[in-house]
Amino acid sequence: MGKSSTSSERVARELGSNSKIRTSCPHHDQSQQPYSLRRKAASTLCSGRWDLSSSPGSSPMTRAKRSRLSSHTDTQGSGGTTGDDNFLESLMPDEILIKILSYLLEKDLCNVACVCKRFNTLASDLTLWKRLYQSVYELSLPLLRPGPTKFKFVQPDKLDVPNIWKESFKTLYSAVHVKPGYAAFMHDSPELFKGRDIQYYDTIDEALSSVEGNEYTLILVHEGVYTGEWLYIDTPVCILGAAPGHIPDSVIVENSKESTFRFIEGCEDAYLGYISIRFNPESNSNQPHHKHSCVEVDANCSPTIDSCNIRSRSQVGAAVSVSGRRASPTIKNCVISDCENVGLFINDHAEGLYLDNEISGNALAGIWVKNYANPIIRRSHIHHGRDVGVFTFDNGMGYFDRCDIHHNRIAGFEVKAGANPTVVHCEIHHGQTGGIYVHENGRGEFIENKIHSNTFAGVWVTSNSDPTIRGNEIFNGHQGGVYIFGEGRGLIEHNDIHSNALAGIQIRTNSNPIIRNNRIHDGQHGGIYVHEKGKGLIIENEVYSNTLAGVWVTTGSCPELRRNRIHSGKQVGVYFYDNGHGTLEDNDIFNHMYSGVQIRTGSNPIIKRNKIWGGQNGGILVYNGGLGVLERNEIFDNAMAGVWIKTDSNPHLRYNKIHDGRDGGICIFNGGRGILEENEIFRNTQAGVLISSQSHPRLKRNKIYDGLAAGIEITNNANAYLEGNHVFNNKFAGICLATGVNPEMKDNKVYGNKNAIEKAVKCGRCLYKISSYTSYPMHDFYRCKTCNTTDRNAICVNCIRRCHAGHDVEFVTHDRFFCDCGAGTLSLQCQLAGEPTKDTDTLYDSAAPIESHTLMVN
Repeated sequence: MGKSSTSSERVARELGSNSKIRTSCPHHDQSQQPYSLRRKAASTLCSGRWDLSSSPGSSPMTRAKRSRLSSHTDTQGSGGTTGDDNFLESLMPDEILIKILSYLLEKDLCNVACVCKRFNTLASDLTLWKRLYQSVYELSLPLLRPGPTKFKFVQPDKLDVPNIWKESFKTLYSAVHVKPGYAAFMHDSPELFKGRDIQYYDTIDEALSSVEGNEYTLILVHEGVYTGEWLYIDTPVCILGAAPGHIPDSVIVENSKESTFRFIEGCEDAYLGYISIRFNPESNSNQPHHKHSCVEVDANCSPTIDSCNIRSRSQVGAAVSVSGRRASPTIKNCVISDCENVGLFINDHAEGLYLDNEISGNALAGIWVKNYANPIIRRSHIHHGRDVGVFTFDNGMGYFDRCDIHHNRIAGFEVKAGANPTVVHCEIHHGQTGGIYVHENGRGEFIENKIHSNTFAGVWVTSNSDPTIRGNEIFNGHQGGVYIFGEGRGLIEHNDIHSNALAGIQIRTNSNPIIRNNRIHDGQHGGIYVHEKGKGLIIENEVYSNTLAGVWVTTGSCPELRRNRIHSGKQVGVYFYDNGHGTLEDNDIFNHMYSGVQIRTGSNPIIKRNKIWGGQNGGILVYNGGLGVLERNEIFDNAMAGVWIKTDSNPHLRYNKIHDGRDGGICIFNGGRGILEENEIFRNTQAGVLISSQSHPRLKRNKIYDGLAAGIEITNNANAYLEGNHVFNNKFAGICLATGVNPEMKDNKVYGNKNAIEKAVKCGRCLYKISSYTSYPMHDFYRCKTCNTTDRNAICVNCIRRCHAGHDVEFVTHDRFFCDCGAGTLSLQCQLAGEPTKDTDTLYDSAAPIESHTLMVN
């Protein structure tokens, strides 16, 4: 710049992507020499050409009267500068100087900055360097290079940097450029580029050859479609697309015969970014392409691939293939989509860091991980795969963190054949088959994920697979939450499993998982469904508010349920049916709309040390051939009987405490049987044990006491074997036998009962006064033909004597009833009982329990 002979041609600049050259400076008079830009020790200065006074009424910049130039020189000021020098250095407006400087290239502009402070300031103007930066690099935003292989685009107004455009220009100035035809243009017009020292090449391969041996050289690939190059990267070079706007849309590298980019040993720390990379084999090619990819990373390579769009049209192979020991790329911010086979394939002990990628619409898996490969994949969006989202198999591993995996045709995540990935904090949803599918000895840890809205189960586990499912939220499955079948195993713990269309967890066909510390609730059918010889250890779970049963056990299944809280179900707590077995031990089962436990049709569970309470239809119901061992349970505060036994059922009850029932303690009817031994049955509202309608149980060594009705009542053609029982302190009586009942009794002790019925009869009171309509004293009852009573009405002996004296009456039987006369349900008002209660139906027996209508869903 020090030479004054710099002409307009030397300061012409390149404009736009079409490389148009401005060859002359407007307003430049070639007949005059340009102003000297050097300071002079002493020179003459014409009288002021610009009036810089700021007196009121004057404009900030007014032209002064032109002075005549003379051949003599006058000195002004201590600087001793000439008028021409002072005009350039002090008086010419900034706008004009900046306009002049805009015609300079970068080196000349830097030289101008050395002239004086003012020129230094003007030569650092943002607009100058922004125009230079965008004309040379064709990038819309400043690009920083915080490390040899780290690049970062920044918003210019968000950094506290005096001139970010200049800093970015300097950062990239040593780059080699790939811009087809531009090298020839520079060669043909050297006079236009004397202020510039930049190398241009027509192909990426030429650029790579030129920088061979130079580490971390930056190659900028400009707008265009580059085809037919075999690009083997074996040095730590940096290749970056350069174009305005969204760069990968304009910079495309494509191959049809070999892998488009292949990173081989020696390329440690290489960088490839902001390029669309395609592999597009010819449709009529017979060449096998199963080993060809858009990007191939071999063993001992650790390149960074950043913000690229990657697509393969090959129906074999993968768009990105990473294979071999110490193959450890960083692939981030890339789009790997719409490939005709696999998107990303990581194989043979390869590793790598894969961050913030968009992987979608691939024909097979979005990601394959195989053969001890162990990548780290974070914050990636894996969706709308035409097969599976992520497939780990053949001992593949990997760490998947905060990925969004959804709308894949099969599972969002598939694990097979010894694979053992770790999946944490991901959202796996809207799979068209399922969320997670673990099969054929698959393993894996799935921790703190959200798994929801999958068409079938949220998690499938089968064929000897053994994953860990921990701390997940699994909900809104269209068929179920977790489905374990075909000898599946697994540890399912600390999950929140809710609002699934079928069971929260299904276990079937010899599967044997561990289910513990989960919350399983609000299932639209049930909580846990164990069927078809399913097993499992189900321990310390909270199972509640499910529409049907909290737990179903059926068809030869034999799970162990321990220390669970099973409550607030809309039907049954635990339901054993159709040869369901298993152990129910130390559970808290309460507040179900039906009974806490139901056992039927050949089922034979062991029920030990449970607390069963608050059932709206009883504590335990055994019916239709149900069996079972009920031992050391506490069964209390149930709305009807604590235990119901009916219809040929034959359970064994021992060492239980059955108390404070809002109806009776144990009710055995309709051909029920069973062995009741050494139980404590106390403080129940009706009979401690009621035996009715062809039933025939065995009661041995039980304590039946403090009941608000009778201790034992046998009625309606039932029978029983009673041995060694203690029946005491019951309100109505110890043992009450209806007409025709003749049980076998041996060594029973009946004592201290209050015998309130006999006392009331002797005192002439209506028996309704001691029973109301909530209990049924056993005594003689009658019918009044005069009052036209029906078969459903009964009248006690004292009301017959007093209220129906002189009427046509008949003795019916000695059995359980309450007095309709005292209840006020007859036309004649009772003279013994007081105000009527308006109850209209005397029942001779306790109300029948409600049997579950739980659907058997396979």
